[in-house]
Amino acid sequence: MAVVVSPGLDRSDSPMPSPLAEPHLPPPQRFSGDPSACDGFLTQCSLTFELQPSSFPSDRAKIAYVITLLSGKALSWATAVWKAQAPFCSSYTRFIEEFKRVFDHPLSGRQASKNLLTLRQKNGSATEYAIQFRTIAAGSGWNDESLMVCFRNGLSEAIKDDLAIREPARDLENLIDQAIRLDNRLRERNLNRPCVSALSASPTPAQMLPHQERICFHLTQSPEFPVILGYPWLLQHNPHLDWSTGTVLSWGSTCQTTCMGQSSPDPVLESQESLDLSQVPIQYHHLKAVFSKKKATSLPPHRPYDCAIELLPGTCPPRGRIFSLSPPERTAMDKYINESLAAGIIRPSTSPAGAGFFVSKKDGGLRPCIDYRGLNKITLRNRYPLPLMATAFEILQEASIFTKLDLRNAYHLVRIRQGDEWKTAFNTPTGHYEYLVMPFGLTNAPAVFQALINDILRDMLDQFVFVYLDDILIFSSSLQEHVIHVSKVLRRLLDNHLYVKPEKFQAVVDWPSPSSVKEGQRFLGFANFYRKFIRNFSSVAAPLSALTKGNTAGFHWGPEAELAFNKLKCRFTSAPILILPNPEIPFTVEVDASDVGVGAVLSQRGADNKLHPCAFLSHRLTPTERNYHVGDRELLAVKLALEEWRHWLEGAKHPFQVLTDHKNLEYIQQAKRLNPRQARWSLFFNRFQFILSYRPGSKNLKPDALSRVYVNTPHEDAITPIIPSSKIVAPIRWELEGTVKQAQAREPDPGGGPTNCLFVPKTVRSQILQWGHCSRLTCHPGTSRTLEFLQRRFWWPTIKEDVTTFVKACPTCNQGKASHRSPQGLLHPLSIPHRPWSHLSMDFITGLPLSQGNTVIMVIVDRFSKAARFVPLPKLPTAKETADLIITHVFRVFGIPQDIVSDRGPQFSSRFWRAFCQSLGASVSLSSGFHPESNGQTERLNQDLETTLRCMAANNPSSWSSFVMWAEYAHNTLRSSATGMSPFECQFGYTPSLFPEQEVETAVPSAQQFVKRCRQTWKRARLKLLKTSQQYQHQANRRRRSAPTLRPGQRVWLSTKNIPLRTESRKLSQRFIGPFKISRKVNPVTYRLYLPKSLKINPTFHVSLLKPVLSSPFLAKGNPPSPRIIGGQPAYTVHRVLDVRQVRGSRQYLVDWEGYGPEECSWVPAKDILDPKLIQEFHACKPSHPGRNVRSRS
Repeated sequence: MAVVVSPGLDRSDSPMPSPLAEPHLPPPQRFSGDPSACDGFLTQCSLTFELQPSSFPSDRAKIAYVITLLSGKALSWATAVWKAQAPFCSSYTRFIEEFKRVFDHPLSGRQASKNLLTLRQKNGSATEYAIQFRTIAAGSGWNDESLMVCFRNGLSEAIKDDLAIREPARDLENLIDQAIRLDNRLRERNLNRPCVSALSASPTPAQMLPHQERICFHLTQSPEFPVILGYPWLLQHNPHLDWSTGTVLSWGSTCQTTCMGQSSPDPVLESQESLDLSQVPIQYHHLKAVFSKKKATSLPPHRPYDCAIELLPGTCPPRGRIFSLSPPERTAMDKYINESLAAGIIRPSTSPAGAGFFVSKKDGGLRPCIDYRGLNKITLRNRYPLPLMATAFEILQEASIFTKLDLRNAYHLVRIRQGDEWKTAFNTPTGHYEYLVMPFGLTNAPAVFQALINDILRDMLDQFVFVYLDDILIFSSSLQEHVIHVSKVLRRLLDNHLYVKPEKFQAVVDWPSPSSVKEGQRFLGFANFYRKFIRNFSSVAAPLSALTKGNTAGFHWGPEAELAFNKLKCRFTSAPILILPNPEIPFTVEVDASDVGVGAVLSQRGADNKLHPCAFLSHRLTPTERNYHVGDRELLAVKLALEEWRHWLEGAKHPFQVLTDHKNLEYIQQAKRLNPRQARWSLFFNRFQFILSYRPGSKNLKPDALSRVYVNTPHEDAITPIIPSSKIVAPIRWELEGTVKQAQAREPDPGGGPTNCLFVPKTVRSQILQWGHCSRLTCHPGTSRTLEFLQRRFWWPTIKEDVTTFVKACPTCNQGKASHRSPQGLLHPLSIPHRPWSHLSMDFITGLPLSQGNTVIMVIVDRFSKAARFVPLPKLPTAKETADLIITHVFRVFGIPQDIVSDRGPQFSSRFWRAFCQSLGASVSLSSGFHPESNGQTERLNQDLETTLRCMAANNPSSWSSFVMWAEYAHNTLRSSATGMSPFECQFGYTPSLFPEQEVETAVPSAQQFVKRCRQTWKRARLKLLKTSQQYQHQANRRRRSAPTLRPGQRVWLSTKNIPLRTESRKLSQRFIGPFKISRKVNPVTYRLYLPKSLKINPTFHVSLLKPVLSSPFLAKGNPPSPRIIGGQPAYTVHRVLDVRQVRGSRQYLVDWEGYGPEECSWVPAKDILDPKLIQEFHACKPSHPGRNVRSRS
């Protein structure tokens, strides 16, 4: 390190710095995530750590220093990994590797080569060209000779000419040095060349086509450009330049009008497009280009406001599916694609992304839509604010004339940022396309467009313009001023290539009567903007609102709607009742409260010294607020009014007055004792300067009327029971004893019963049993508890037998109670084959991690020898693929099987599989529904194989494929408890030796001896199998009971253990459903049932899943209720609504029908549920489900 000492200083007085002192380095520049700056940033950090090691003693210190220098996307990434305590945050080397993987994307050799071949010096200096060349060449991997040829080709022609007459350069550095020296000399020669024109301060005329203008220039020495037109000239003419070719593409609208003599109608525009300006005032016809539909649909230029699509780090836009389209939808799609391609707003794409394209209906028509929800989820949000609509009224003040402009194709007037177009790609049945302009549906589109329009009209905002996205409101206080304001806005829009719809210049009084729901919604949307100025707007517009709630087919424009329509138009064009608040004038707040609501009016005195309302307030009291005493209700009206208009009243220039008809409130501000509620509110009142004054109710009419808006609410005064129905356990059955005593008159008490117990005659025993077992007092207990409950008060000789029969036959108990008895149905083993591989069983093991491209194992088991084949597969095979696997792994080696046992998977229940087995002569044996014991041998082997792979691949589960072969060998060579020998020995008559020294047979046995040995082995194995099967059967039947004898036509209950019922709660769903009739008996333990189509399951079941229906003479016949006939159609009663879903834009509800079981639950459209209370009760219980705000149908 060099030390410089000033000559005037004494060296002895200035101590020399230590040779070990660390140099001071400026901190590296902040890194925001730009990949091109990543390498330089890391280099600066590395130098800092190398030259200042004491400041960064640990890896964590280095990582922390790097993070403090990050910003933007880079800081967001670092914050996330630091908070998550990622493993690489403890090592600087691993942190930098991960940092480079995310942000460092250096140019590949191919890309660097491409950039070198296209690099040219152009108008820059040779020094700048050399710097760019060296930077790109560093990553190209070219040798010096190639780089010299490429460098020479990119030089200007003048330098090439001078280099041609000189000796060739020795290397690249020598060539660069020669080029720089020649370029510097050429520039010195141009600087010393005398100017062509003499120095003169007089203006120089310039000519452009037929236009001439005088421009004052500053004379200076310029080596290449004789004339330089500066920023004022560009601002005046606003040309659209192509900087890459140095040409003018078009001139600004002002230039065309004033400079090029086109103030008269544009002949080009006139010939290409005929504009209808009949609805545009004549004062703006000279700006007719701003109404051009053709220009609005053409490709706009790039601007600084292009829509950028920044994605979250590490994400990529998803690829959507292609939707099937009907012929009309296909026609609409083709039209949209062709028009967009012709206009240049889309282009064919090769993007890896692709949003879904579909055609939706809107008001009976078709509209193309693109699903950008997946892209929006991973897009960084643009938080540019949208203006508050409420503020629009605060800036109008004295304005009396308004014009509302609507931009044409607003979003399509903004380009997608160059390089981001691929992210907007979408799929269609006819191709893959991407947008060049901003499409609808992007999450940042509103913010981008608002920023654009705000900057274009910034100097006019809040002066005479209010903008909300593509709606522009222009307001003025006089007609002359308004024409100037509108002209300025139109000219500004035209200069910035934004265009207006001329049809929006339509007078309200000429608005035709709507003829469809869409037209009615359009008119109400316009009217809603002015609702603040129209008193009782909702009441006036109610007939029109009612029409817009229905569908297009039900739209009927009647006299009532026409009257409301004309009344609204009249109020638009007449003087409004409300005035705009003026902060220079004191405010007056009028309040009142009734039993059901509060009302308030904000007013100011006008020039006539009368109070004119500025705003109205009407608030309905909650049930809690209705319990306030009258003083607190009146004070609540004051509080709500001050909260509503706080932005006008808090800090008002003048103290305001509050008028109330409750005299006691006059003294509330001086009261020494307040209740807790009033004390809390008084803290809020301290923020305002106001005076509470009393005014008699006879003069307080306006707020009094507003406070009583809700008086006529339906059912408001309905009598409400003190005890809600949900709290009622059961009615006291005093009349039950009277009924029994009346029946005793016909059947007297025979005597012999317990004391204090009533004898129950036969005619009322059913009623007593129903009450004792099914009422809310007992809730369906068992036999003994039901009997004990009834015997407290009643008796009859056969009470025990009748209670037992009644409880066993109770349908509610049969459906709702699970069986705790041992399963019914004794074990019936499959028949034992006589030789290996004649009878097979098959199954698949799924849910495995990806291993060498495989996720499934096909298991094939020989039911005789217990040998198995394990076949890894990429996925579940189809029926045809399963047949090919059987041919490859069984038929090719062991011959044709006689029987194949499997479950009811789609591969084995298909017609192809049955035809394949039939062609082989093999029978197909499918297991019964939800009874895996039918194929228990294979199911057990699946568990063993999973256990083996779990042990072998414990450290690396994705390597299980490599152990399948060893698992198969181990299974086939180890002894089976069923046969007493290994499957290998059972098939081939011998056991494979573990080591060569174990081989004892040296001579080759004859074929007869081999066959004899195999047959003896098979005979021994079959005897062992028979014995083992009997043992298994005996052990299994110890935990089972004999199945009841069932016959075709008999009714049974079906267990819901494995049936996916559509119920609210699986825990509270029924354990058995039905009853269903038996269709036929398949075998001693398997039956086939008649099932409704809605269940969509195989109707064959094991007897353990069935329960016979018992009868009792005391049970009432439970037939489903007959449907009512409404409008000529049967209508069934809905018990309750269980669930809701959206299907193609319409809402459907899962309905539990009255008198039917859960197997009959079905989805029905919302319009088919006639009682709206059912839907309202469902959404009240489940507010998180979609479609909570359900309107009742009239």
